[in-house]
Amino acid sequence: MEEFTLDSGNTAWLLTSSALVLLMTPGLAFFYGGMVRGKSVLNMMMMSFSAMGLVGTIWLLYGYSGAFGTDQLGGLIGNPFEYFGVNSITDEQSLMASAGVPALVAVAFQATFAIITVALISGAVADRMKFTTWLVFAGIWATLVYVPMAHMVWGGGLLGADGITSGLSVPIDFAGGTVVHINAGVAGLVLAIILGKRKGFAKEPMRPHNLPFVMLGAALLWFGWFGFNAGSEFAADGTAGRAWINTMVATCVAMLAWLITEKLRDGSPTSLGAASGVVAGLVAITPAAAAVDTYGAMAIGAVAGVLCALAIGLKYKFGYDDSLDVVGVHLVGGLTGTVLIGLFANVGEGVNGTWYPDGALNGLFYGGGATQLGTQIVVALFAVVFSAVLTTIIALALKATMGLRITEVEEVSGIDLAVHGETAYEGLTTTGRPTQSVHSAS
Repeated sequence: MEEFTLDSGNTAWLLTSSALVLLMTPGLAFFYGGMVRGKSVLNMMMMSFSAMGLVGTIWLLYGYSGAFGTDQLGGLIGNPFEYFGVNSITDEQSLMASAGVPALVAVAFQATFAIITVALISGAVADRMKFTTWLVFAGIWATLVYVPMAHMVWGGGLLGADGITSGLSVPIDFAGGTVVHINAGVAGLVLAIILGKRKGFAKEPMRPHNLPFVMLGAALLWFGWFGFNAGSEFAADGTAGRAWINTMVATCVAMLAWLITEKLRDGSPTSLGAASGVVAGLVAITPAAAAVDTYGAMAIGAVAGVLCALAIGLKYKFGYDDSLDVVGVHLVGGLTGTVLIGLFANVGEGVNGTWYPDGALNGLFYGGGATQLGTQIVVALFAVVFSAVLTTIIALALKATMGLRITEVEEVSGIDLAVHGETAYEGLTTTGRPTQSVHSAS
């Protein structure tokens, strides 16, 4: 083991990136909170905040060790006891040792990814899931699904260089297309189906109660995402700059593409569409952030903006109640970004930096043939199946023991008051609307 040499610049950048990514979860709380009706906003925000408390604790105890410890079970998971409590981990064992970043900083950075991945799932179950069951689900899912997926992709496990695609090429997932977005999107879909539809779904309006909250949340997510993607280089260098630029431009293009799609389809470009387009672009560029050039990033953003805008309507066609479009944005966006790497990857050129996994190939449109495309498809499908099977088992077990859903009376009266004993706004009716006009005299 080589002697660790501290790089204060890289360390400062990773500490900053960790704070940026942690801010994304409160940003998600505003984004989701604004999208629900007024009688559910506190519960929706609490699901994100509670994920911070629960998953943050789990991560320090055994989550980091399970994700980045020594291979167990054929590369499915790391040893959860190797760095248990992270008190004994040394800087020489740091995930970012080659960049001169101490071990505890690496633990902190990765913790923020685990937290927001769990929080993302909550958007699929708005208005109707028991809060205690949510907490138990979140803890079990983080342990049995997120930690193994992180190990398989980033910890040298089954989806790494020597894993299931070793006969093809090395999978590229720079910052979490599979680990975060496909993983959470599939879990949201499974949980929404097992939980069932909200009362009145597709029959009565369930409009966002606070669009400024939604736009504020999207802005905070975009701000934090620069730490999410550029921080995943583990260094303050040209590759981090490439990831930063791609994160900006893909998101810009995705927002415009979503708004154009809305205009053509519905006649009006909306603020909700702009915010959703931002998130769709961020999701899609995440796995490709340092593996494509500017034109590739723009193409990924454009495709994601259109596909995700169209995909949010699938819940009405197929009858599943994905309340806040976790499937349409995160699953579809994650799949889009992961697969399109196989077309647009420019890793052989270095893309203004030095990052690319040994054995990865250029995409089909950059002279690398279809091998990388095949690799990306295999990894994406594996992530879908893995998350779907384990989430189904967890959800059905909790449904049979604790129950997943609040009562119909609680749902109608509002989950905020029924579960948390408080409301976000004075004088709400059971529809989540104020009892008097905002222009009425007090």
